[in-house]
Amino acid sequence: MGEDSKAMCRSAGRKMDELTRLKLRAIQMRISRRQFAGLSTAVLFSAPMLGLPARAATEATLSDRLKPLITAHKGKVAVAVKHLTTGEEFYHQADAPMPTASLIKVAVMVEAYRQAKEGQLDLDRKLTLRKEDQVPGSGILTQLTPGLTLTLRDAIHLMISLSDNTATNMVVDQIGVGATAATMERLGYPHTKLHAKVFRRDTSVFPERSRQFGLGSTTARETVRLFEALEKRQLVSPEASAAMLGHLRATDAPFKFPRFLPSGVRVAFKGGSVNAARTAAGILYTRSGPVALSVLTDQNEDQRWSADNAGDLLSAEIAREVAQHFTPAAGG
Repeated sequence: MGEDSKAMCRSAGRKMDELTRLKLRAIQMRISRRQFAGLSTAVLFSAPMLGLPARAATEATLSDRLKPLITAHKGKVAVAVKHLTTGEEFYHQADAPMPTASLIKVAVMVEAYRQAKEGQLDLDRKLTLRKEDQVPGSGILTQLTPGLTLTLRDAIHLMISLSDNTATNMVVDQIGVGATAATMERLGYPHTKLHAKVFRRDTSVFPERSRQFGLGSTTARETVRLFEALEKRQLVSPEASAAMLGHLRATDAPFKFPRFLPSGVRVAFKGGSVNAARTAAGILYTRSGPVALSVLTDQNEDQRWSADNAGDLLSAEIAREVAQHFTPAAGG
């Protein structure tokens, strides 16, 4: 081949290289920021080889956001997150059985609504508060005069919204102590169990689990799955699921999930607190869709009953990070 021909080939080659780079750059510009952040590591590593500028940093993943909080906590932590629209997930020790504290009251509520749908219970049945029903801890019924009457539906609402222990025992008396665990197992939540009535260890149907976990037990994954079914109106019936979510939206526990949530993010959730364990689980309603979240802690070094308890702060901080991760910037 003559020198002129060789020069023409070299020039054509350079033009092809430049054309290829321009095409690749145009493709890159058409990829949204979020999509580009999700490209495989192999593609990102090969970017310099293609003549593309490599990204030095990408958007923080859920793991980037949550792992430092989990690692810093002085206690045992289990977390499960699932965006119910996109399916994006994060799990940490999510299959480890953990204490629920009052979070188990959600499963009790599900069982009460299930029995009502089957005609075994009437949610409008009048219950009478007795002195022997009154137990310590959260709620208001222990402060009221025995002889007060309320419906089973109202007792369920107090059990969830105020985590009323006396109301919980009144509900459990109607459905039976063992019924909640049996139904949870049939529904595919074998680790989600109510062990006994509140402050009534003598009623335990799972003595060994009572000694290990207290009032109830579950896993972070099972709890997220339970809330996913609830949000999708698949628990008991669409109408019952909607009613149960209504109770959960009234939960009064401002130092847990709601504490640091961005403006506009609503929540339907339930928490639980005992000395060594703090729990919270529910649905965060972000602008990108509902997110099921469960944060379970145990063996906590901080056992103070204060607004700044480390277990409660952890659940609030994780809820904030999850909400921010799934809440796109305005106009984004």
